This record gives sequence, structure tokens and C-alpha cells, in this order.
Amino acid sequence: MPPGPHAGTAPTMRDVAREAGVSKALVSIVLRGAPGASAETRERVLATAGRIGYRPNRTASLLARTRTQQLGIVLDLHNSFHADLVDRALQAADRVGYQLILSPTTRHHDEERAIATALEFRCEALLLIGSRLSDERLAAAVGGLPLVSIGREVTLPTADVVRSADDRGMEEVVEHLVTLGHRRIAHVDGGSGRISEARRAGFEQGVRRHRLLGRSRVVAGGSSEADGRRAAEQLLRRAEPPTAVAAFNDHCALGVVDALGDAGLRVPQDVSVTGYDDSPLARLRAIDLTSVRQDVDRLAHWAVTAATERLDGGRTRRRELVLDPQLLARGSSGPAPVGG
Repeated sequence: MPPGPHAGTAPTMRDVAREAGVSKALVSIVLRGAPGASAETRERVLATAGRIGYRPNRTASLLARTRTQQLGIVLDLHNSFHADLVDRALQAADRVGYQLILSPTTRHHDEERAIATALEFRCEALLLIGSRLSDERLAAAVGGLPLVSIGREVTLPTADVVRSADDRGMEEVVEHLVTLGHRRIAHVDGGSGRISEARRAGFEQGVRRHRLLGRSRVVAGGSSEADGRRAAEQLLRRAEPPTAVAAFNDHCALGVVDALGDAGLRVPQDVSVTGYDDSPLARLRAIDLTSVRQDVDRLAHWAVTAATERLDGGRTRRRELVLDPQLLARGSSGPAPVGG
């Protein structure tokens, strides 16, 4: 028998993955005989396992053939909208006899590590909220496992998608602010990622329709309060600061509001501010943030149903649902100041 990659130790599934140039999840799929890997990949993985002398643990193999009834859900630990979605998804999963395994992302635990953690718990499918990975990196990370992308489009054949029309939602924000008389409008974007791209495109489409491209601008931001604060400080240094700021999400908007307050500006009398996602924070009376609501109940229920349809019903055809968001005007947006 050929020696393993580490002298004196038996080769592991991780060793097979490294030698074959694929993910550990994909090796697991091949060795279990599960769907999701091409014929060429199966042949390469099996040949590699034989060459390095990998022998699966029989007890582990028996366990792997047992249904776990577990769905993994990957979320941003610091995003209250994600937490709201998880709460509804937990209810939906309970109703159909599945458990939801939470695998959070943080600054020190990225999305690929969160996916790998969910796979280690032997989740049968994954729900990804606001994934930022490219389709190629997602395919490598999940290894053909069924997944549901919540919030952004994914084109993998094993991926179902449920999302809101983020571009239309941000266009509604622009329309609302223009109706209030604002002409100098800024958008604090969400950085990289398809959700940020869609909201930025919606903003640009809205100001273009009202011929305000020359007076409006997009500044780099992000999804956190700190990102919103930095962007607002940058906007306030301009010769003609905006009279309204449309932030990428509610957390970013709160950072904008905080920076405006430190500068002695009032919301909405001096500057109107809007968010996105209609998180629980936005609804607090003390914050009263104009925001865009996504149908959390429907997003979560549809995602769980899509995953279980593949697992229990054998569906292989890809599905996608796009929902219309709803603008909710509150106290953080008001008429443009005189001369604005």
C-alpha cells in the first residue's frame, strides 16, 4: 500500500481533497455516491483515494448514509436583518421536521469557513443569506450540495434563489426623496457583492431618470455603522454636502445619522437619511428610520421549502423567486431644506 501524505498516519479525506485538487465536501459526495459531482471528478477522486491508500472509516460511512434532517444556514452574526430571517426560518424548518444549524460569519470567520463548519455538522442542504462569494468559489465550497441563496442571484444548477428586487427598492427610495424636494442625494453603498451592486444600480437609475446624476453621488461604504459613519464624514467635507443620504442598509444608515449628529446637523430637518431592510432597529420609535421592507416571512419560508423539495421530493430543476420590496416612510426623511 502506498504511504499516506504524512508518514506513519493513515490518509484522510482532507488528504484526498488536497491531492485531487477539489474540496473536502466534493470528496465526501463522491465517496458516498451522492449526486453533485461530474463523472470526470468522480474518476479523479476515486483514483486519488486509491493511489494514496485512503480507506474510509466504516462506522463513519454508515453514519453518513443516515439522514440528518439538518439544514445549515450561514449568516452575518452582526446583522439584525439576518437574525430576523433566521428566526422565521427556524419556525419554517420546525414545521417540516428539520433542524437549522447556524454557522455565522464574523470579521475573523469568513463565509467559506462558515460553510465548511456547516458541512462538518453533516447538513443536507445550505441556506446562505447575502452570500458574497462568486459562483465559482461557492461551487468549490459546497461541493454540489443543494443550496438556497437568500438575497442575491446565484447561477449554480444546485442553487435555488429567493430575493427581493433590490434595484427597484432603491429606485423607490430615490423617488421618495425627489418627491420631498431633494436634488443633492448621496448613496452610501455596501461595498463589493451583488446585493450592493443591485442597490447601487437602482440608485443610479433613479437619479438618472430625474436628471440628477450631476448633483448626486455614490460613496464607498459597507454594511456596518462604522462604514456609514466614515462615508458621512467624507460627504460632509464636500463643498456642497447632500441634503439626503440613501444608505445601503439600516446599520449603515445609523452610522450616517450618528456622524450627522456629531456635526451638529439634524435629521431630517438638515439632512434626510434612509436605510434598507426594515430591520427591528429601524422600527424603534427613537430611531424611526425610513427604510425598505423585504418580506422576511416569505423569504424564509420559501428558502426552507426549496431546500426540502430537493431533499425529500427529488426535485432537480432550479427555481428562483423575486419579490417586490416596499418603501416605508418614517421620521428620518422629510422635505429638503430651503435652498437645498
